[in-house]
Amino acid sequence: MARKYIDCRDYPQTDKRCSVAISADSDKELLEAVVQHGITVHGYADTKEFRNEILKGMKEGSPPA
Repeated sequence: MARKYIDCRDYPQTDKRCSVAISADSDKELLEAVVQHGITVHGYADTKEFRNEILKGMKEGSPPA
């Protein structure tokens, strides 16, 4: 299974700059980590729509340095 990631730098926030990138070996593990980050750092609600956006934004490989 290919490693996947989400990089917050791809989703600029107007309220705060975030340079966190999260990667994992499974979609489920990555989804849960990104949801927790989104809730605690960016104030998102844990909704079906938020989770679907995360799933659509997952990329294969590792985040760029």
